[in-house]
Amino acid sequence: MTGLPERVTAAVLIIGDEILSGRTQDTNLRDIAKYLGVHGVDLAEARTVPDVHEEIIAALDALRARYDYVVTTGGIGPTHDDITADAVAAAFGVELYEHPDIIAMMTTRWGSELNAARRRMARVPVGGELVKNPVQGPPGFTIGNVFVLAGVPQIMRGMLEDVGPRLKGGAVTVSRTVRVEGSGEGAIAAPLEAVAKAHPAMSLGSYPFFGADGYGANLVLRGRDPDELAATVEELMAALRADGVQNVREVAVST
Repeated sequence: MTGLPERVTAAVLIIGDEILSGRTQDTNLRDIAKYLGVHGVDLAEARTVPDVHEEIIAALDALRARYDYVVTTGGIGPTHDDITADAVAAAFGVELYEHPDIIAMMTTRWGSELNAARRRMARVPVGGELVKNPVQGPPGFTIGNVFVLAGVPQIMRGMLEDVGPRLKGGAVTVSRTVRVEGSGEGAIAAPLEAVAKAHPAMSLGSYPFFGADGYGANLVLRGRDPDELAATVEELMAALRADGVQNVREVAVST
């Protein structure tokens, strides 16, 4: 193991009425979780809140106090309900100002069409730093342990590339998958529980599947010590077979 911190955590705060109403399907959570994991940061919680000033502040204050990092998505556009910047500034007790670099960027793009609505996207909390946007439009920003990113998935993913180098991650979590075919969760529950209790520092999860080719479960083991993980995989497969579950094998699963 390295000298890195054992566990670094993050939360995602998804902001927007359109997500809660079902009009828009969120895909950002999945992408952020994968990206953070590569950098040794565990996504520990996710919340979705409406475009309500007080609710954004309350959620942000709770999450930034509990976790090492918070990533927000949504609510930094030009319309009246894009209030994330206002809420973040209020949470940190600072004012918003028009960042000159963003104004210059917008002037180059829109010229005389840089209206009041577009200027809203240039507002950054005092003390904040910009997060580059390599796709289109204005950048996001970061203040304290909070990264404020766009809600549009393509733009959000581009902004993440500027977030990664700023993270101080811990040991990266790795995973391995044991596939059980022809046995339900009731048959595998006891040996899985026994192995899980013997390795409290690891995460063991069961994910059942059903289809034309049969049924079973993928047992996913996650941990920070590759050697312990490998030994636990062998221990789990042996425990399953000893309990009469025979169609067991380790499989490679794409991330």
